[in-house]
Amino acid sequence: MNLVDSCGWLEYLAGGKNAGFYASALENENQLVVPVICIYEVFKKVLKERGEDQALQAAALMHRGLVAELDAGMALEAARLGHLHKLPLADSLVLATAQKYKAILWTQDAHFKGLDGVRFAGKIKA
Repeated sequence: MNLVDSCGWLEYLAGGKNAGFYASALENENQLVVPVICIYEVFKKVLKERGEDQALQAAALMHRGLVAELDAGMALEAARLGHLHKLPLADSLVLATAQKYKAILWTQDAHFKGLDGVRFAGKIKA
């Protein structure tokens, strides 16, 4: 399984310099896990920058993968991982989801650099 962090979705949707890094994970929808927090973050960012129609299209694309809902057990595990790795809330939820589904976490977020099960690509400057 693969899980692409919100930054990866945004990079891919915008055709950014790291879009190719995420393509294989995002285009293999049968192996894709999508945390609800990523849907929230991507929808909010696209809504702000491109409007509601584009945001709804992005959300629809994200729903092609397995949407991982948040429950009490996941919240507790996210809190534990957040404390252990000094992660912000959203990153903690993403990591907990990746671990629950035994998914590779694809990201360019430095908070995850060096963690087990993470494929990290540094941001490419313009």
